[in-house]
Amino acid sequence: MIAIEDIEAAADRLRGVAVRTPLLQSADLDRIAGGTVLIKPECFQRVGSFKIRGAYNLLHQLSPEQASRGVVAWSSGNHAQGVALAGKLLGIHAAIVMPEDAPSAKLSNTRQLGGEVITYDRYSGDREAIARGIAAERGAELVPSYDDSRIIAGQGTVGLEIAEQSIELGLPVDQALINCGGGGLVSGCAIAMRARLPSAEIYTVEPEHFDDTARSLANGKRAGNEPSARSICDALLADMPGRIPFEILRELASGGLVVSDDDVRQAMRFAFQKLKIVVEPGGAAALAAVLAGKIDTAGKTTAIIFSGGNVDTELFASIQREPA
Repeated sequence: MIAIEDIEAAADRLRGVAVRTPLLQSADLDRIAGGTVLIKPECFQRVGSFKIRGAYNLLHQLSPEQASRGVVAWSSGNHAQGVALAGKLLGIHAAIVMPEDAPSAKLSNTRQLGGEVITYDRYSGDREAIARGIAAERGAELVPSYDDSRIIAGQGTVGLEIAEQSIELGLPVDQALINCGGGGLVSGCAIAMRARLPSAEIYTVEPEHFDDTARSLANGKRAGNEPSARSICDALLADMPGRIPFEILRELASGGLVVSDDDVRQAMRFAFQKLKIVVEPGGAAALAAVLAGKIDTAGKTTAIIFSGGNVDTELFASIQREPA
């Protein structure tokens, strides 16, 4: 188990690198929820998502010899950008294996940050195997997107901030709904929040057909998704929960919530029209769970995370044009 001290150490490394994003409130959202909803907008973070936190925490701990050989990661886009920026800040070459159909904004942003992008077909290729092969050939270090204690500790700084900020506001969190792909963010946040707020309940939020963590928590062992599954939530399309995140969540999570793509589209419209915030599909899943009534929020303080805002202009515009 990763300790709260590991997350506190990550917070020290990230000071001056990651933005301490605020906790926001919305009267409209509180009215719908029948309680208080605290929004952590990591879409305001550098590179538009929380991923810089874990990536920088890992790269910062590499030895000079390891750093000189560079790093290799695999990602649908947000982790890619986090690794690319961390590499740029620390002077470490970063190669990232990305799906060829990843949002163009994520592909171009990763390249602009100095990342070496290597594309593959997500429906026929094994991104992890490709990345491991490149790393072995180059002698480079692997930077997993979630199944690494240094990554999880870095992502856990989001939960540490939520706990501290909610206490400062006099609104200690009763429950947190956290978007979940492989589980790095929610597992790190679970450790941090339960250390600061022992009675807080932690729930994962996943898209329909990619509810592997919810099913794994219910069954007590890791489960995968059907290869034919599809969702607009590109940031949350992990094959199954990470090994380390699942061990943490099995102990600390209260359960898993599932939202449809239509729920997510509605949440993206709400975020833009009511809050004036651009959120990508995967980043809006927790808000979708609140709006769709997937959990009781009445009379409670509920924290949600907007985990990313990197969405292609065309997709975002088309979703905004759809009827509510």
